[in-house]
Amino acid sequence: MDLHPHAPERNLPRLNVLLAGPRGFCAGVDRAIKIVEEAIRRYGAPVYVRHEIVHNRFVVESLERQGAIFVEELDEVPDDAPVVFSAHGVPKSVPAEASRRKLFYLDATCPLVSKVHREAEQHFTRGRHILLIGHAGHPEVVGTMGQLPEGTVTLIEDAAQARTAPVPGDVPLAFITQTTLSVDDTTDIVAALRERFPEIHAPAKEDICYATTNRQAAVKAIADRAELMVVVGAPNSSNSLRLVEVAERAGCPKAVMVQRGRDLDLSLAEGLTTIGVTAGASAPEVLVEEVLTRLRERFTLVIEEVVVAEETITFKLPGALQTEGAR
Repeated sequence: MDLHPHAPERNLPRLNVLLAGPRGFCAGVDRAIKIVEEAIRRYGAPVYVRHEIVHNRFVVESLERQGAIFVEELDEVPDDAPVVFSAHGVPKSVPAEASRRKLFYLDATCPLVSKVHREAEQHFTRGRHILLIGHAGHPEVVGTMGQLPEGTVTLIEDAAQARTAPVPGDVPLAFITQTTLSVDDTTDIVAALRERFPEIHAPAKEDICYATTNRQAAVKAIADRAELMVVVGAPNSSNSLRLVEVAERAGCPKAVMVQRGRDLDLSLAEGLTTIGVTAGASAPEVLVEEVLTRLRERFTLVIEEVVVAEETITFKLPGALQTEGAR
């Protein structure tokens, strides 16, 4: 990526751009996309995918062009076609139904989401009622709650609910969290839970994933220097929405989300000296490049990359894709 563009031929106003690092794809998203691509390569098109593999239309449409068909439920998948489960995780009923139908399936659930699923199961086997901090209706929350029998998990969406939500009084409690939450919001919710339930069991290690944490930290590092924060992401992407909120709370006067470069209203940057640019964990770097190209239509860019952490984590593909051979 050309972070240092050639000298401009036009006399355009100068605009400083602070590029947050890390930004964009995380290891779980990268793995999920590779699972779909490798399944298409190995088994041929079409490969069915239950729900958006990750929350990004550009990625979904790219995979559709390669031969992926996205569906909402398994009843839309033919008996002889491979199916991939999205990175957000699925309730246990989904692989159970796939097995009942003898469908060949690949689970692209992010390993860090799977870790939360295992935590939930361990709490359940130890007789604890679970409080799940997360957003109602988000696929990850649906998948996590679907690991256990109905009524054994209580969803907590904010600190007010943490203080008032009815919970069983005769069993020990534990909390777990969605992996893509605001670090600061979650801290407040956990504090409220601990105040109300001093004996509550906490995760041995933070459930909010490293990528969510790092991208929020990177935004905080540039927010008070930027007059506008541009977040490349999707409106149904939890981690991208959190970046908009984090930017504003950390002192940036305005933060906007765009899905593509063409979506950016250049008038928002008129008269500004410095803006920040970042991308949610399901947004590819090519979309950040689109935003920079869009900005160059009206400004001479001076780009500074501000990196708060180096990410070296990778996740292996499922065993079925690690060796050549027919399914």
